Amino acid sequence: MANPNIVAVVSIFGNTTGFALTTTLTNVLLANATASGKVLKIESIMVANVDGTNAADVTIDYHTAANGTAGSSFALAATISVPADATLNLVDKNSTFYLMENQSIIGGASANSDLEVIIAYEDIS
Repeated sequence: MANPNIVAVVSIFGNTTGFALTTTLTNVLLANATASGKVLKIESIMVANVDGTNAADVTIDYHTAANGTAGSSFALAATISVPADATLNLVDKNSTFYLMENQSIIGGASANSDLEVIIAYEDIS
């Protein structure tokens, strides 16, 4: 696994991606493939509860393998309750972090399709 030199950057692209979470924790929300030659700077992770009645729990993990199944997971959020019609700001400009090659962010919820995740990141190469 290479660790690209971010001082000698050729390009930085801003990206945003979104997902409706399921009850399967191994859903890969964002992955940096092996030998990508990139580092991904995670700028923000927001979790919105789109259920107007019920709270739902979110779990988001940093994972040491891009596929979300091999390797190890470390909690960014562990069964945090998100109230109905509310949004949780899990990562913001004060808590950014990097995904190096062959690493990922995985997530799951206590109820299918009640929680939606938005991840904003910089693709640095």
